[in-house]
Amino acid sequence: MAPTPTEAPEADATPQPSLWRAIAASLRGRRENYTTLPLPRAVMLLAAPMALELLMESTFGLVDIYFVGKLGPEQVAAVGLTGSAIILIFAVALGLSIGTSAIVSRRIGEGDPEGAAVAAVQALIAAALISLPLSLIGALLAPRVLGWMGGSADVVAVGTPYTAMMFGGSITIFLLFLNNAIFRGAGDAAIAMRALWLANLLNMILDPCLIFGLGPFPEWGLFGAAVATTIGRGCGVLFQFWALQTGDRNIRLGLRHLRFDAAVMRPMLKISANGMLQYLVGTASWLGIMRIVAMFGDVTLAGYTIALRLIHFAILPSWGVSQAAATLVGQNLGAKRPERAEKAVWLTARYNLIMLGTMAVIFWVLAQPLVSIFTDHGPTLEAGVLALQVSSFAYCFSAFSMVFGQAFNGAGDTWTPTKLNFFVMWLWQLPLAYGLGHTLGYGLAGVLVGVVISMATWALIGGILFHRGAWKHKNV
Repeated sequence: MAPTPTEAPEADATPQPSLWRAIAASLRGRRENYTTLPLPRAVMLLAAPMALELLMESTFGLVDIYFVGKLGPEQVAAVGLTGSAIILIFAVALGLSIGTSAIVSRRIGEGDPEGAAVAAVQALIAAALISLPLSLIGALLAPRVLGWMGGSADVVAVGTPYTAMMFGGSITIFLLFLNNAIFRGAGDAAIAMRALWLANLLNMILDPCLIFGLGPFPEWGLFGAAVATTIGRGCGVLFQFWALQTGDRNIRLGLRHLRFDAAVMRPMLKISANGMLQYLVGTASWLGIMRIVAMFGDVTLAGYTIALRLIHFAILPSWGVSQAAATLVGQNLGAKRPERAEKAVWLTARYNLIMLGTMAVIFWVLAQPLVSIFTDHGPTLEAGVLALQVSSFAYCFSAFSMVFGQAFNGAGDTWTPTKLNFFVMWLWQLPLAYGLGHTLGYGLAGVLVGVVISMATWALIGGILFHRGAWKHKNV
């Protein structure tokens, strides 16, 4: 008697290659069935390219701030404020990516690649309609954005062209994130990795050329950093569109898919709307933290910005690992294997804890030499070291909160992490950070302790809700 979907064998009878060979094959783009592979292997095969993908993104952040740091603290502060404001664009793009990845992974798990391709096209249509007006509005309001974020007159003066260019080119953010969500949902994590590597390698090459005018390039200063970023991301998007139409992949788009399909678009936008709200709530809270830190002056803000880039070096690859949970949850729910999906999440959380716990120790011990790479300005260095050391206490909690959040999203349950973000980050984190930092007078250290406490709260409540298992019954 044939097994039912919930009784499907844990793995094919075919002998499995060694894990390292399998990871190497996954980086080359080998196709796998993530509903039948042994779970440790499935997690590693997805997590490795996803972590390497975002490792390059975090490396670019460090390279970018290294070169900008040569221009002065005002330029560094402008980059920090712009990054905090443009994160709202990222939030909308990531929210749309959540709905896209959830539906694509579910269709792939059901054995319906045509349905996955139709869903991918609907997501691209939505991205174009949403991103263009946001890009225009952000570019036109660039000086006001910097002012609203607490930038001084000097920061607004040097940062306005940079901010306008970053917002104006933000359509590349939408497409880069969305296309990679399509690849991840389909289990083609290696293609997503290559796209982001290409984008960020070009960024790193062009960054010093356009900032300092090396060789035949113009010397554009801070504005050159924005131009380099936009060109790099644009080339990454072109590579993605090429990959979506060629090769033997889990998902491939053709002319027959280029149509509007309301029946597919509607549930995707419903999931994505909650996803957008989820990230908007989270990033608005981060904007609030940046605004609170800005009250301590440009020097403290510059030190905090440097520390954030170092923190992102650890967090982004870890977030890539956590995205393996979203793909495994979506595909295994599609294959009617909810218990396997749950096991995959706990295993992914364990791997994430090992990664972030290691980074926490490194950042605590080496905070001074790491921050000194980017600045030799005493007060800026002091603020950066403090921010890096205190923030490292949150890493172990973040290891779980990121995985739980991605697991809910992969199941199409975007509402649970949205509510958690609102209650923990808005109603708990922001008042706590302001109270400790300003009301009680503990300064930057107080603000950061408030963030650590709120991350622990999110991980605890998220773990309880995940264990209850309502996400297993979400239909998409």
